[in-house]
Amino acid sequence: MNRIILKAGCALIPAILMALGAVAPASAEGTIRIGITLRMLVENGLKYGQMAKDELDAVNATGGINGNKIETILLDDECKPDKGVANVNRFIHQNKVHLIMGSTCSSVSLPMVDIATKEEVPQIIPHSTNSSITQKGSAWVFRTSVSERFYSAVHAKYLAENAGKKVAYLYTNDGAAISFARDYMTYMRNTYSVEPLYEAQMQETDLDFRSHLLKIKSLNPDVLAIGGQIDAIARIAQQSYEIGIPSKVRRVSASAASNAPVPELAGDAVKGLIFAAAFSCTDERPVAQKFVKMVQEKYKVRCPDHDFSQAYETAQIVKLALSRAKDLKLTDASLAADRKAIRDALATIKDYQGLASGPINFCADATPQCRDGNRTGILVEYTKGGKDYAMRVLASVSFEPDFGLVKK
Repeated sequence: MNRIILKAGCALIPAILMALGAVAPASAEGTIRIGITLRMLVENGLKYGQMAKDELDAVNATGGINGNKIETILLDDECKPDKGVANVNRFIHQNKVHLIMGSTCSSVSLPMVDIATKEEVPQIIPHSTNSSITQKGSAWVFRTSVSERFYSAVHAKYLAENAGKKVAYLYTNDGAAISFARDYMTYMRNTYSVEPLYEAQMQETDLDFRSHLLKIKSLNPDVLAIGGQIDAIARIAQQSYEIGIPSKVRRVSASAASNAPVPELAGDAVKGLIFAAAFSCTDERPVAQKFVKMVQEKYKVRCPDHDFSQAYETAQIVKLALSRAKDLKLTDASLAADRKAIRDALATIKDYQGLASGPINFCADATPQCRDGNRTGILVEYTKGGKDYAMRVLASVSFEPDFGLVKK
């Protein structure tokens, strides 16, 4: 951890202390308390958390929101469901937060939803993509990240039309990876009546995927669909070339491939890898380039990925919602009512235009149509790997609210 502190810089020390379980300041009446739990195992992850905290804490220097100060408690869940559950329980019962922000990994956010719903605490999810998160039907949960039900169609349609329909799926037991593969398969079945050429699921911690990749090679696929978190995506991409799957077989991955360590770890093997995301640092819009410059200067990251953008976007939406929740009493006695007021204020977010390629919308119904706020995905391809990786945007697609849902 000393190595990470030295590498990450002094600005990240408060986040690291919170991640290690340092005691948060005592809660006070008249303060809006927000608990943030994210995957902060790597340097960029630490910076996602620090950025979210910085953006929320910044309002205190200008008098707060409607005169109320914000207190943020930032914890690391390490992409482990048990740690995420422990963090949320701490937020709710010890810190008595008014709002929960998190998490990064779908496998962590999914059980968090059940707790937030049971305890009636609003939760806003910045990164997790598993379609089931909002299909749980919780009235307390909102998501600013793009659901896999949208992402799957972005890359599946493009690759079916430009590469082929023989798709081999190799993915891990990570929640987002499972949703990526299953939603991709569902889209291919429903749209093209095509079954998987090959399907295998492994552990996120597995190191050797070659036995499955050799079987996939023998089947001559058009597309290799790779699901997992950072290390698994990079490892599968590398090993696919090591065992001789040619470059004409298009590689496509879950949105976690947008994270900078993937091209850095995979090197040349990442060239040609396609993924769906919510943001690209190559976006030429002024709002996007202003954000990229801020991250470069403040957090020393050359090309902020979409988890940076979504952490920032979520913080802005939280501030907007809090500004609309004008009847907050912020006493111990009013805690339940204040939580409900913040939830209802989040539901008023309409046509929010920020870093995402399309607007973000919420509404009151406890349905995916109302709670999957960002319905615009972009398709991105790596053109170069390594530390100085490069990429290009292939397409941007927006969807209707009920796209990808089973009709009842």
